[in-house]
Amino acid sequence: MTDKPTNEDFLRLADPMRRELLAHCYRMMGSVHDAEDLVQETYLRAWRGYENFEGRSSLRTWLYRIATTTCLTALDNRAKRPLPTGLGAPSLDASAPLVQDNEVPWLEPVPDALAGVGGDDPASIVTSRESIRLALIAALQHLPPRQRAVLILRDVLKWRAAEVAEAVGTSVAAVNSILQRARAQLSEASPSLDDPVEPLTQEQRALLDRYVAAFESYDVDSLVDLFTKDAVWEMPPFVGWYQGPETIAELTRTQCPAEKPGDLKLVPIAANGQPAFALYFRRGDVYEQFAIAVLTFSGERIGHVGMFFEEGLFETFGLPSKWEGSETK
Repeated sequence: MTDKPTNEDFLRLADPMRRELLAHCYRMMGSVHDAEDLVQETYLRAWRGYENFEGRSSLRTWLYRIATTTCLTALDNRAKRPLPTGLGAPSLDASAPLVQDNEVPWLEPVPDALAGVGGDDPASIVTSRESIRLALIAALQHLPPRQRAVLILRDVLKWRAAEVAEAVGTSVAAVNSILQRARAQLSEASPSLDDPVEPLTQEQRALLDRYVAAFESYDVDSLVDLFTKDAVWEMPPFVGWYQGPETIAELTRTQCPAEKPGDLKLVPIAANGQPAFALYFRRGDVYEQFAIAVLTFSGERIGHVGMFFEEGLFETFGLPSKWEGSETK
């Protein structure tokens, strides 16, 4: 007769799964802060119930089931997290005053390190770059919560329909119907779950260097050559979004607080499995936190920039709020 599992067993066996569960909750919620809270709640619920865990499924499956239920309960009382592109047409005048809306629960980027991207974990498929791309997370937020859960469990985690039905409390037939509707809606988004994420090419890396140089030297004219003709720039919590290289350049000229070379410092980071930068703005001898930018390539040019101004993100990414001038040399 085997010994009954103990809480100490749970902590030892479950802790290595924390990052992949955070990635799962992030896909569901669109917020790294919400995801962290819900992972904590998942572990608390699981720890309390572990003595009754019968082992009919794997511990991983059991934890995902609890995490999914926890997310669905949380989503009952929360609005979807959009990007500005999900709310209306592009802004026509880049020089018009920016409109800020702090009441909208905007989508947030996630640090690669928190989501476990690029690790050699056997379960790396559930934290792969493909499944946390910014555009995909934004598209998922437009699905009803149960559709979102079913799609993630079936197409990201590759669960069987019967496992998904048990996790979301419905029948196998209902799961298949929900999945069909979710796939149809997601097929209108780009990228899809089936699109691979390729490593950056040498040309793309060189273009990122030019992107950094353009902002740090305040060479706005050179930005035009870095974007695709239909490139999109959006920056929550500002509700407007902008399309086309000339419009993006005009936006930078008229709305960016930088005025001269050296006003901005870009620090490379990684978010959503994509190239990203932490931007600092110079005030005196100190660079202060400004924004987190997540870039998406389309071919050999930049097709999308998401600029996020939420103050707490710098702490989430493990970044200092101030970048001393001596560190920039």
